[in-house]
Amino acid sequence: MRRALVSPFRGTLQGTILCPRDKSLSHRAAFIGALSEGETSINGFSFCRDCLATLSCIRALGVEVHTFPEEGKVVIRSGGLSALREPEDVLNAENSGTTIRFMAGIASGIRGLTVLTGDESLRRRPMRRVIEPLRKAGVEIGGRGGDRFPPLFIRGKGSVLPFHHVLEVPSAQVKSALLFAALWGEGKSTIVEPLPSRNHTENMLRYVGVPLHEDHGVITVEPPRRISASSFDLPGDISSAAFLMALALCIPGSSLLIQDVGLNPTRTGFLRCLERMGGRYRVLERRKTFGEDRGDIFVEYSELVATSVEPEEIPLLIDEIPILAVIAAKARGTTVISGAQELRVKESDRLFAIARGLQSLGVNVEEKEDGLVIHGPCAFRGGTVQSFGDHRIAMSFIVAGLLGEEGVAVEDVDCVDVSYPSFFTDLGKLGVQSVTVEEAC
Repeated sequence: MRRALVSPFRGTLQGTILCPRDKSLSHRAAFIGALSEGETSINGFSFCRDCLATLSCIRALGVEVHTFPEEGKVVIRSGGLSALREPEDVLNAENSGTTIRFMAGIASGIRGLTVLTGDESLRRRPMRRVIEPLRKAGVEIGGRGGDRFPPLFIRGKGSVLPFHHVLEVPSAQVKSALLFAALWGEGKSTIVEPLPSRNHTENMLRYVGVPLHEDHGVITVEPPRRISASSFDLPGDISSAAFLMALALCIPGSSLLIQDVGLNPTRTGFLRCLERMGGRYRVLERRKTFGEDRGDIFVEYSELVATSVEPEEIPLLIDEIPILAVIAAKARGTTVISGAQELRVKESDRLFAIARGLQSLGVNVEEKEDGLVIHGPCAFRGGTVQSFGDHRIAMSFIVAGLLGEEGVAVEDVDCVDVSYPSFFTDLGKLGVQSVTVEEAC
């Protein structure tokens, strides 16, 4: 286990950088490649730990996967829906909630038994929200602890009954699991989404020709006879870009151009919060591929003010809440984040982890059942922060340490590889040399 020793950064950020490719899109492109007949080429694949777990799982279904990490490319060859086979062993999703929930949907259509597990953190994450709707669609599925947790078992029958499901929690992972299961449906299925969540799966399924229609939160899927393979060129991950944006926003004299970032409207709640806070940024060279917006983001130092984040916004910036909380502690006024109880069942209890981390750095923060109240501006003092094995918590407090007045130690930073393996390298490219990673005693 390693820790990061972070000294305050006294320079300015200036330059241009290409952030990591989008993790959410990489998962989906790999799974859709497994479901498609022919060869799927994915350029800009994220070779983070979570996405490697997805590739391992689809290999176990009889899919041919070739990786070219230096080129950022993956090539997948598959016989399509009907060719996927029962895995010979338990599938390990490691730390990836996306992998295990998507696989539950896909395994629903594969004849035979599929068993899914993960690491200690993943085995504590809620699965009933996936199990119950799949069971209503005639899928034989269950999990540990009265269907609450992994490991999961799915005994697929080669088809799924048509279903109508209203999502109780705005969750793109649950929605996508059901969309994948619906591909084996014996008729049309519908999913009702009371609040919008990221819609990458819908965009990508439409791109490969799946008959899918969305109208005011009601998604209708007609099972295709086959899916023909396509190619994907993936943009950068705005959730990773957010850490670099935070540094540029909070360090006087800084300006940074982050190239080719995904700008899907269901993922840009962070940008809308920054606008309210007085954050200065511009989107350049906006374009669209396979239904996904992308562009370059130019961001510069700004004097920030507090904002309120409402419950309906949470699904649109769910992954950015930890770094947003760090920014809020540097902003003038009181920031209130509400309706974020879903963060308690992520890789860690993120509301608890954020509050404890900020408090250890001298921030006046109140932890609520569903959110946080952060009083700023605050000068971060030195201290030790626990990451709780959560990649977004670890990176958020490394950023806090760089913005602080004294040195900060962030424990257990191996988890950064889950989503942003090049995080420390990218900081170095921008001239940040005040982070040292060492083995913990």
